[in-house]
Amino acid sequence: MKYTNPVIKGFYPDPSVCKAGDTYYLVCSSMQYFPGVPLFESKDLINWTPIGHCLTRESQIRLDKVNSSGGVFAPTIRYNNGRFYMTTTNDTTRQNFYVWTDDIYGEWSEPVYVDQGGIDPDLYFENGKAFFMSNGTDDNGIGGIVQCEIDMESGSKLTPSRSIWQGTGGRYLEAPHMYKINGKYYLLAAEGGTEFGHMVTYARGDSISGPFEAYPLNPVLTNRNLGGYEIQAVGHGDLIQDDNGSWWLLHLGFRQIGKWLTYHHLGREVFLTPVAFGEDGWFTAGHNGTTTSSFEIPGDLVQFEKKSFTFENTEWDKDWCYLRLPHSHNYLLEQDKLTLTGTAVTLDQPDSPTFIGIRQRDFNAVISCDIKLTNGDGEAGITIYMDEHHHYDLAVRKGTNGYEVIERLNIGDIKSIENAAELGSGNHATLIIKATNDRYTFLLRTDGKETLLGTAQTKYLSSEVAGGFTGVIIGLYAYGQGSVAEFSTFKCEYL
Repeated sequence: MKYTNPVIKGFYPDPSVCKAGDTYYLVCSSMQYFPGVPLFESKDLINWTPIGHCLTRESQIRLDKVNSSGGVFAPTIRYNNGRFYMTTTNDTTRQNFYVWTDDIYGEWSEPVYVDQGGIDPDLYFENGKAFFMSNGTDDNGIGGIVQCEIDMESGSKLTPSRSIWQGTGGRYLEAPHMYKINGKYYLLAAEGGTEFGHMVTYARGDSISGPFEAYPLNPVLTNRNLGGYEIQAVGHGDLIQDDNGSWWLLHLGFRQIGKWLTYHHLGREVFLTPVAFGEDGWFTAGHNGTTTSSFEIPGDLVQFEKKSFTFENTEWDKDWCYLRLPHSHNYLLEQDKLTLTGTAVTLDQPDSPTFIGIRQRDFNAVISCDIKLTNGDGEAGITIYMDEHHHYDLAVRKGTNGYEVIERLNIGDIKSIENAAELGSGNHATLIIKATNDRYTFLLRTDGKETLLGTAQTKYLSSEVAGGFTGVIIGLYAYGQGSVAEFSTFKCEYL
C-alpha cells in the first residue's frame, strides 16, 4: 500500500509516541492554546484519532497572558508499568514538569516539577529507575543534552544534571529521546532549528549516560537540501517499533505553499517515515535520508482522511481550542450551534478573547458559517488567525447605517478594513472564506448571491513573516462588552 504524508495535518508540532497493548498514543505541542497537549490514538501509525488533551485544567498549566508561541513546548509521552506519563515545558515560565494518568481517556494528574532547565524534556525508565533529559546546561555549566535520575513521586533529582552529548555541530540541539535497542542505548535528537535546516541526528553507546558515538552519516533524516520540494523542516522525531518488528519515525515537518514560495502557514505537522536497521546496528530513515510525500509499504491498509468538519461531526473538547485561558461563561457549546458572548478583549491583544478555533489542515478549503449578532455594538465573525498581529477577519458588526460585514486584514502594525457591505436592518449573514495555497478569498452570501469582499495572500500569515512556531487556526470569535453572537451551520470542507 501507499500512505501519504503528513499523517496528522495542521498545527500539531513536536510529536512524541508510545505504545500500550495494541494501540499507539501520540502527543503534540500546543503553545498558547488551551486545552494543552493534544492526544491521539492509532492502531496502525497512519490513521490517527483525537481522544482529548493532557492539560485540561488551569491548575496544570499557566497560560494567562503568555506570549504567542510561548506556553507548552515539545511534550514526550511514555508508558511504564501500566501508567502513562507526559512531560513538557512551559516555555514562558521556563518550568519542566510531568503529569500522569492510569486512564488514557480520563483526567491527568497535577504537574510534578523537575529542577532541571532547558526544553524538550524526555523520560526513560529502566530497572525501576527514571531518567530525565532535556536540552540546556548541566550543573557544571556544560551545554548539550542534559540528563539526571529523578524520583517519580516528587520529581526531585537523585543525581546531578550532567551533559551527555553535544550533538554533531548543528545549531539548537534539542528534542532528546533515549531508547535501548538490542543492548545498545540510542540517543535521538534534532539540530538545525525547526526551520528549513532542521534535521534528525543520533548517537549510540553502551551506557545510558554515555559516552555516545555519533552515527557516521548524520543527519539520519533531513530535507534541508531538497530545494523546491513541498515538505521542508523535517526533524524533531520519536522512534517506535510496530508489532511486526518494523521501526518508524514520527516527526515534524511543514509544507511550503509552492515550489519556489518558501512560506508555510499551516504550521508544523506530523509525518511518518520508515526506519531500517543495518547489520552493524546503525539505522537509516526514509528515502535516502529524506521524507517524501508518500511511501510504499507492505500490506493492504487503507488510509482514511476526513474532508469535512462541522459542529455536528467534531467534538468541542477534542477538535477545538481556545486562546490561553478561556472564560467559560462566555461560551455556550451545543451540538449544532455556538453562542459567544464578547468582552473588551480583542484578537489584537496577547490575552484571552472570546475565541474558539479549529486548525486549518490543508491548503484548499471552503469555510462557511451563519452568524447572527443578537446584542450589543461589537462584532462577531470568522478569523484566519496566526497570532495577535497577523490575522484576517470576516465579521458582522454594527455600523452607522445598521449592520454590515467587513473584511479586515491585520499584518504586523498594519490594520486595515479593506471592504464593507451593508446589511441594512438585518443582523444575520452567511460568511464564506475560500482558501488556496497562496490566497484567501472573502465572500458574503445574501439571498443566494455571493458578494466578493476581497482577497489576501497566505504568506503574510506564515511563520516566515509572522515569526513563531504555530499555524493558522480557523477561529470563531465575538468582541464587544455584552455582545452576543450565534454561529450555526459551520462547515470547513477540504477540496
